[in-house]
Amino acid sequence: MIHWRLFPTRQAQAQALANAVVAGLDEALTVRPRALLAVSGGTSPTAFLSQLARLPVAWRNVDITLVDDRWLPSTHAESNARLVAQTLLPGAQGAHWLPLVDTATDAALQVKTLNDTWTHGVPQVCVLGMGEDGHTASLFADAAQWREAIVTHDKFVLVQPQHAPHLRVSWSLSALAASERLMLQIQGPAKRAVLEAAQADEQDNAISRLIHHEGVNIDVFWSEE
Repeated sequence: MIHWRLFPTRQAQAQALANAVVAGLDEALTVRPRALLAVSGGTSPTAFLSQLARLPVAWRNVDITLVDDRWLPSTHAESNARLVAQTLLPGAQGAHWLPLVDTATDAALQVKTLNDTWTHGVPQVCVLGMGEDGHTASLFADAAQWREAIVTHDKFVLVQPQHAPHLRVSWSLSALAASERLMLQIQGPAKRAVLEAAQADEQDNAISRLIHHEGVNIDVFWSEE
């Protein structure tokens, strides 16, 4: 089930989303000593992440990770880790950063290690993005790993999209569905139409599979521009 929150501008959207994330983290920390926040990369989250970095949060009790990342060095311009390092981490003083990618090792080995050693559970707050093909995280329906990624009980999967660049590490569909609070940030009429179609009928793409997954609720933060 999805719940729409509509905004006229990206700035208004970013402010509201940052406030919602803070509220979600505060709520999580009332019942546990630490909370896990997973955020997305790309260009859309930049204003939101910068805004979140300025808000009061008990960051020393928060672990921060990514929903997905490209298999690139963290200094690469297209690395999601680089975006978080530039926008959120400078203000999130005391937070514990949990990267998904370590290009010093083999990619398949890295994903196996994550699955074997991850002790942080699933995110209490998870902020997703979505492409116009309906992918969320790096769960691309055109990838050879698609079927495994949407049925596995592993938390992490390795994905090689056919029509998007770079090998990627992503949370699996089941791990996203188990997250305590899911938020989706999208902009513009085209992505709204994709999401509405995904909601109306279950489709063979990640966002539709997630929407129709039993027990899943997603707060959608959509801006017109």
